[in-house]
Amino acid sequence: MASSSTSTVEKTTIPITGLTCASCVKRAEEALRKTAGIKTANVNLAMQTTHIEFDRAQVDLPAIRKAVQDAGYDLILPEEKKKNELHLTVMGMDSAHCAQVVGKAFDSLSGIQSYDLSFSTEKATVKFDPEIITEEEIKAAVKTAGYRPIVVSQSELALDQEKEARGQAMATLNRKLIAGAVATVLILIGSVPALSSLAPEFLRNHYVLALLATPIQFWAGAQFYKGAWAAAKHGIATMDTLIAIGTSAAYFYSLAFTLAPQAFPGDLGAVYFDTSAAVITLILLGRSLEARAKGQASEAIRKLLGLRAKTARIVRDGEEVDVPLEDVSVGDLVVVRPGEKIPVDGIIEEGRSAVDEAMLTGESMPVTKNPGDEVIGATINKTGSFRFRAGKVGGDTVLAQIVKMVEEAQGSKAPIQRLADIIASYFVPAVMAVAVVTFGVWIWFGPQPAINFALLNFVAVLIIACPCALGLATPTAIMVGTGRGAENGI
Repeated sequence: MASSSTSTVEKTTIPITGLTCASCVKRAEEALRKTAGIKTANVNLAMQTTHIEFDRAQVDLPAIRKAVQDAGYDLILPEEKKKNELHLTVMGMDSAHCAQVVGKAFDSLSGIQSYDLSFSTEKATVKFDPEIITEEEIKAAVKTAGYRPIVVSQSELALDQEKEARGQAMATLNRKLIAGAVATVLILIGSVPALSSLAPEFLRNHYVLALLATPIQFWAGAQFYKGAWAAAKHGIATMDTLIAIGTSAAYFYSLAFTLAPQAFPGDLGAVYFDTSAAVITLILLGRSLEARAKGQASEAIRKLLGLRAKTARIVRDGEEVDVPLEDVSVGDLVVVRPGEKIPVDGIIEEGRSAVDEAMLTGESMPVTKNPGDEVIGATINKTGSFRFRAGKVGGDTVLAQIVKMVEEAQGSKAPIQRLADIIASYFVPAVMAVAVVTFGVWIWFGPQPAINFALLNFVAVLIIACPCALGLATPTAIMVGTGRGAENGI
């Protein structure tokens, strides 16, 4: 029974959405660990991923996703390869003219339903009817057109999809940041006493300030309201909760005074549209910088995969033929010429050369290789030609194992990070309690206008005390460190 159970245990790293702070991490991990069949679950706030070990005999990925969704978050499951879709890298298709040539080649084929070509990335996506045409016939048509087709692996396709989604999210975030920054500057000019005397009359009008602040509050800041509502439905408070409550207090107080100033007796008249707008804009700036750092660090896996050769030259029926890397099998005789990357791991049978193994060892001096010596995939052949027998291919190569180790390291948690996550999960409700007490103290004991001082200090406690750095520091350091280490052969 034990051996049968072990055979169905699987480890995987899956992107997760909706995380904003360590409170989210704790809740998502609790939801996963309560799911039958999941042995370990580590959620990484910096990477926005979850690394899980589960028993396929007890639970599958859709069920795991359902558990995460019930907690208020979501998993992005890897897409299974569609039988009628082919993803290619078309080597040499580097201009609009080349794309037209390849497109005409596809147009001449029966069974092609649609295709999408991008000469800037040399990528082609082809949808076809497998009952009329095969993948090999499609690749043959590309070759006949004068280009070299290479099938994109599932791992590379997943990375491309992740990069595209990250790019779209960054573009949306940057649009909101730019619009928010422009509006905030105008609001500050019309609100700050040192600047308002120089501002045009219309900018000092409360209705104009409200008009400028409203899109920042509800368009640029929409993600904070969505996050706060999702957390509230599950009985928790997150960083989004603090931001939504803090900025809403400043915005709605100011809006109330703008619409009904007579309801505020004495010298209580003040608007704080500048406070809500500036807070949202500055946090969006922080999120933008944070997303940029995450994107750069997460490229470590992509760069490692990019070290691989795309094709291999093997001997079949006495002839040398170029095949995609995925088609190389254990026992194939592989030919490597000077300047080429070694495609897979194996043992040299004929020839000798010097091989640059800096990718693996960090050593810049080439290593002499003779018959009987081992060569490693993704290292570079420098001087001579040789033939070697493929010994490890696919996920068994040294490079594939390095990629796997980096993924697992980035998905794991250091002991100090576990402690930080526990503290941060209780920190958010503690901050909210302190903010309420602060508001009450200023209302009862503060100088007049007490409501103004109470509101400002209430917002300050909520915004400034966000424990985002506490939850992000360690995973970000691990993510960047492992990525840089892998790039430098460590």
